[in-house]
Amino acid sequence: MSLFIPTYFSPISQYSEIVKNEEVIFEMEDNFQKQSYRNRCYIYNSNGKQLLNIPVKDKTKGSSKRKKTKDMLVENDVSWQDHHLKSLQNAYRNSPFYEFYEDDLLPIFSKKYTFLQDVNIDTYLFITDALQINQNYNRTEEYLMNSKNDFRNLSDVKKQPEKLVNPYIQMFDNKYGFIPNLSILDLLFMEGPNAISYL
Repeated sequence: MSLFIPTYFSPISQYSEIVKNEEVIFEMEDNFQKQSYRNRCYIYNSNGKQLLNIPVKDKTKGSSKRKKTKDMLVENDVSWQDHHLKSLQNAYRNSPFYEFYEDDLLPIFSKKYTFLQDVNIDTYLFITDALQINQNYNRTEEYLMNSKNDFRNLSDVKKQPEKLVNPYIQMFDNKYGFIPNLSILDLLFMEGPNAISYL
């Protein structure tokens, strides 16, 4: 059992820890932090590393009160889902396994979400299904101060994992070289069922 923050199509470093557990717990009581993987992921396109960011509503403007991640609302006035889907299609439609997963991926980009956490849980469920991981998950009901297997730090963009990632073939690595710790989607679309062995 390990503790994680649910993130948007999490980086490979997070899934390399998730796959080692029969049960994961998602922290729901933490404060939302900007510029974290909570509402962003990075993919590899023809121009290099590309950010995909889910816009969130900030109802606390002018207030010093912090908002919990579980209460963060998705800003649906911006057509972020169309943008993200087109970006994925442009980056990966010629990858070895994109078409294999596309039909299961599409509902995430057509469903109207209210809460950011629901997007992130759906992306987690998509990935665990794609990787064929049979795993239970739970959500915290209070903030956990200490946990033996605490991987919440993997949601922080600025804290890259110490463990080096072995290179795998990427779509545009002949142009820009290997880019480590991208979204798990990059590994999935390039390696398909073999992604689980890589992790």
